[in-house]
Amino acid sequence: MSGRAFLGVDIGTSSSKGVLVDEDGRLLASAVREHEVSRPRPGHVEMDGELWWTEFRELAAELTAASGVTVAAVGVSGMGPCVLLTDEDDRPLRPAILYGVDTRAATQIEELTAELGGADAILERCGSVLSSQAVGPKLRWVADREPEVWRRARRLFMPASWLVRRLTGAYTLDYHSASQCTPMFDLGAVDWYRPWAERVAPDLELPPLAWSDQVAGTTREPVAGIPAGTPVITGTIDAWTEAVSVDAQNPGDLMLMYGTTMFLIATVERPLRTPSMWGTVGAFRGSHNLAGGMATSGAITTWLRDLAGADYATLLAEAEESGPGARGLLMLPYFAGERTPLQDPDARGVVAGLTLSHTRGDLYRAALEATALGVRHNVEALRDAGAPVDRVVAVGGGTRGGLWTRIVSDVTGLPQVIPATTIGAAYGAAHLAARTTVAADIAAWNPPAETITPDPAQRAGYDELYALYRELYPATRTIAHALAARQRTPASPPSEETP
Repeated sequence: MSGRAFLGVDIGTSSSKGVLVDEDGRLLASAVREHEVSRPRPGHVEMDGELWWTEFRELAAELTAASGVTVAAVGVSGMGPCVLLTDEDDRPLRPAILYGVDTRAATQIEELTAELGGADAILERCGSVLSSQAVGPKLRWVADREPEVWRRARRLFMPASWLVRRLTGAYTLDYHSASQCTPMFDLGAVDWYRPWAERVAPDLELPPLAWSDQVAGTTREPVAGIPAGTPVITGTIDAWTEAVSVDAQNPGDLMLMYGTTMFLIATVERPLRTPSMWGTVGAFRGSHNLAGGMATSGAITTWLRDLAGADYATLLAEAEESGPGARGLLMLPYFAGERTPLQDPDARGVVAGLTLSHTRGDLYRAALEATALGVRHNVEALRDAGAPVDRVVAVGGGTRGGLWTRIVSDVTGLPQVIPATTIGAAYGAAHLAARTTVAADIAAWNPPAETITPDPAQRAGYDELYALYRELYPATRTIAHALAARQRTPASPPSEETP
């Protein structure tokens, strides 16, 4: 193998992935590094930022050594919005605080909402209300709870911008990622909103902004098989490069990302605002999105796999045998709180209807159906806010195997296009890198491979289940919140006294 290729690397929640593609979008090689997040306390989800750079170099070295091609440009993306704070010498001061799955800043959300004139004022200015997804409250949490760290903090990074900094020396952030730094970004002006940014983070040097497909700089020196002087794009958050990878960035498109969490991105013609979802700018100049994200999806299936001691193939077969409705089970998938449309970090998972006759296959089926019911809830919220959902494109590891996507289509009544390549954000990052030097067309790179269509015979049963799903959360919310409060309270050590 010889010639030139484009490297894409994505730093995800449970793994980092890298791909090399040629000028026609053909996959030449891929590599993965699995990792875990740290959960030092209930509601806290973190990761070592240095791991992002280490895994990038490992992936790049593996891919370039095996391929024999010359890397012509580098694309980067990563989970987000995250908070990696560094000092003036770019030394990380603490582990990165991850996106909406980290729910530590509930107090700061309440305080900042009141301080800035209320939720409606923030929604109008920023496109989103303050929630566990927002960056601003997490910065305030560090200032409140870790004042020594905050005193030394000078710069803010996310996975993509951290890789750009290490590769090129450029300090930059893409516009989309900045638009999730609520309340520091003005959605209408498409720029930092300095009055609120200075109130939330007065001593941070806010990064200059660029679009995700713009060249942020070139590599300062050879690294991991990448020549010096290689262009590196600015990149963006993984769900948005995932949408790029499957050509789901046109008005009316909805991307469903089947991963550790479920992410939804609707592309709209103009900015839309609703307190239940996230209004953002898109990956490209002039584009707009209304987005949502569930706090868990694949994370629950992984938890069940580990708990049951069975592999995915076995569990999928047993879930298929269980059949629609999981033999009378109903699950709320709020195992890490819930992001959209509930915006409730204290929501908790519930399994209703359990009997001694239920099997692990029934539980696995209920988990897949719970995610599908959550997708339907989000789609309804998107449409209620004015976002058209004309074409649904599915992407991510969860699209393999068929059952999960079939359940989602049956529950929502929506067909889903499955593209030829569903490896996701790394492929989208490679495409953005290719656009710096060739006229890359993602529709030609990654055409549709199949369409999952809903089974009309399942509609009535799932309509009934969805109605029960919508009733179950408000019916259990008070109990879930009380249990969440108990989970935040450290358990008392057992008494050493003998009764």
